[in-house]
Amino acid sequence: MTGNRSNRWSGKWALVTGASAGIGWALAEQLAERGASLILTARRTERLAKLASALSAKHGIKAEVFAVDLVRPEAPAEIFAFTVGKGLEIELLVNNAGVGAFGYNHEIETSRLLDMIQLNCTAVVHLTRLYVPGMVERGHGDVLIVASVAAFQAVPFISAYAATKAFDLIFAESIAEEVARFGVRVCALCPGSTNTEFQQVAGQPDRAFRYAETAEAVARVGLEELEQGKSCAISGRGNRMMVFGERLAPRRFIARMAAKAMAPPESTSPGIK
Repeated sequence: MTGNRSNRWSGKWALVTGASAGIGWALAEQLAERGASLILTARRTERLAKLASALSAKHGIKAEVFAVDLVRPEAPAEIFAFTVGKGLEIELLVNNAGVGAFGYNHEIETSRLLDMIQLNCTAVVHLTRLYVPGMVERGHGDVLIVASVAAFQAVPFISAYAATKAFDLIFAESIAEEVARFGVRVCALCPGSTNTEFQQVAGQPDRAFRYAETAEAVARVGLEELEQGKSCAISGRGNRMMVFGERLAPRRFIARMAAKAMAPPESTSPGIK
């Protein structure tokens, strides 16, 4: 245990998807600090290998790498087969891998939208379904699902992304109640704007990241609140205030305000300008 941090996962295996950058990378670092052994998955083999080597050397933990693209429907089963084949018992599943797409929904490539749903929703359900039965049987285990504050409202210009994160939030909160009696904890981590590669990949404007948090701060909140048994963790005081405030306003009003904040600079659509 480092400092006053819990050793809940010390000496146990944690599987982190999307570990090659951003929040996934930060979660892997903080889990290694706590003594957890790691299975790191993402598409970029070299980055995963670099992270695994660095964390093993610094913290003396075991680390395995499995490069895979979770957009492929077969990928979750391949990850599961990898861990089963090595006899690794997963104590913590971190469903972090995700992607976004900014712009008018009708102009975004269909394949990009469908890949986003596959990655943000289908892969999350599939991996959770594969690993939770073992946790239930053992009477202990944890699942962290990275959602977003976008899950709490309609967000024009990242419409499909917000919808996938709403799915993740409701899925996490629901199964948290199903498996609590079996000693399994499930938590949805809901960050706001975060300084990661996400902005560039999604193509979101800089103004949406004016008050972005660090990936390290987001990861810390997720792990701490999962340990506390919370089913939803909103990172950042400002984000928590925003989410609670939105509950007092009409949903259409919130959607219109979000549209004005997120609209592309060239937009001249009525109600957006």
